[in-house]
Amino acid sequence: MIYRDYDQAGLDAQYDLRARHPDHPAFFTRYAALSADTRRDRRCELDVAYGPSPAETVDLFPAERPGAPLHLFIHGGYWRSLDKSDFSFVAAGLAPAGVTVAVSNYGLAPAVDMDEIVRQNRAAVAWLYRNAGRFNADPQRLYVSGHSAGGHLTAMILATDWPSFAGIPVDAVKAGCAISGVFDLEPVRLSFLNDDLGLDAESAARNSPAHHLPSRGAPLIVAVGGDESDEFLRQSRDFAAAWSASGHPGELLEIAGEHHFEIVEALADAEAPLSQALLRQMGVGAD
Repeated sequence: MIYRDYDQAGLDAQYDLRARHPDHPAFFTRYAALSADTRRDRRCELDVAYGPSPAETVDLFPAERPGAPLHLFIHGGYWRSLDKSDFSFVAAGLAPAGVTVAVSNYGLAPAVDMDEIVRQNRAAVAWLYRNAGRFNADPQRLYVSGHSAGGHLTAMILATDWPSFAGIPVDAVKAGCAISGVFDLEPVRLSFLNDDLGLDAESAARNSPAHHLPSRGAPLIVAVGGDESDEFLRQSRDFAAAWSASGHPGELLEIAGEHHFEIVEALADAEAPLSQALLRQMGVGAD
């Protein structure tokens, strides 16, 4: 056994989502089609730079009126694949309620390491806070969500010391939603994924939100599909419990009948349970 009750093959199976769902290419095709429709149908500003490297860009879907909530969505892909353009569809579910939606890119492994991936995502938040007004958004109403690797990065963002990192208020991020996330990277380090990620024990611990619960925690929804692997369910349940046990407002949202690739696709629908949870968190309702 190399981790809990798993041997190497068993651990790899828990995190090999493409093998677990051999129909995953159909989901990626739908993501791309929904996203293309969203970019065609909604006003957007694409590939806006938030940092110096080519990967540090964000697509923005501004609200019609000033003072809107600003919601940043961080894409998944195990820190090594996919692109913000695959997830523009998140704006289809949130923007009709008067929300400015941002979907970010960041450098991918193995070209950059986990420390740099986390830094870039924190930089994206700081840039959005400072530039919210350009996109009809209120910097005092900044929210973050992300799926899979993006769920991990959302939790790392909520653990950030913002005054030290960027000179912005400690409560710059008002709330977050980590969807199907990984919160302890140790099993990832021990799995096949580490061929690309290159984590050692120290970098895995340094970038595991489960080991860095903040002293002041914003409200957090930890969402996971009921049909996810046992490890993804455990990670979400354990992190939600730890967040609440630390005295922070938190909610575990298990969505029955949805697996890893289905849960995020539902964000294209404003009436889906996860979209509704995000809208409630921002204090707005769908049209």
